Amino acid sequence: MKALVLSSGGVDSTTCLGLAIEKYGKENIVALSITYGQLHTKEVEAAKKIADYYGVEFLTLDLAKIFQYDTKCSLLQGSQNEIPEESYANQLQKTDGKPVSTYVPFRNGLFLSSAASIALSKDCSVIYYGAHSDDAAGNAYPDCSSAFHNAMRDAIYIGSGNQLTIEAPFVHSTKADVVREGLRLGVPYELTWSCYEGGDKPCGKCGTCRDRAAAFAANGVADPALQEG
Repeated sequence: MKALVLSSGGVDSTTCLGLAIEKYGKENIVALSITYGQLHTKEVEAAKKIADYYGVEFLTLDLAKIFQYDTKCSLLQGSQNEIPEESYANQLQKTDGKPVSTYVPFRNGLFLSSAASIALSKDCSVIYYGAHSDDAAGNAYPDCSSAFHNAMRDAIYIGSGNQLTIEAPFVHSTKADVVREGLRLGVPYELTWSCYEGGDKPCGKCGTCRDRAAAFAANGVADPALQEG
């Protein structure tokens, strides 16, 4: 049995990768990193380093043209909006129930659909991705919710002729839970990149940096990616 793992180079997807390798063996894993017109290349660079670390097959796919018309999402190159330097909870107080400004329109839907085609071509029977409950909370990222996951799982299973399913092993877990599992697996968090900015070091201010810091703190460990040397 082979598995395709959507690999963004961050904490959640890298933990999924470690989990899939533990279950299926690295020789049965394909890591797929997708570019979508984001502001920097740090994510894909991290994903490649992680794939090399584990010794798994690594593929890339460019979906940037799909998002070329978007001017609102602050993560995309065509946007004039600044990336918010505050927690998701604070951001959600200003959105009237809509997703936060760093929500890329239907990104996980596109990623999973594209990954399904590649997975079938690669004889994989399951796709892993790193959605977790903290991202879904308050409708910040609705394509990380369990309802979305269940609908996509059914659609992909039916549309693939019952050959392919998707797994989001952390869809009911917090980011702290994800880190706890990754520490058990020995995930190389020092290689990961989560920050929405593309600087030499994580900004420590954007929503994902704040969530990541809190997750490591909840486990009583320092974030390996922030350690000097």
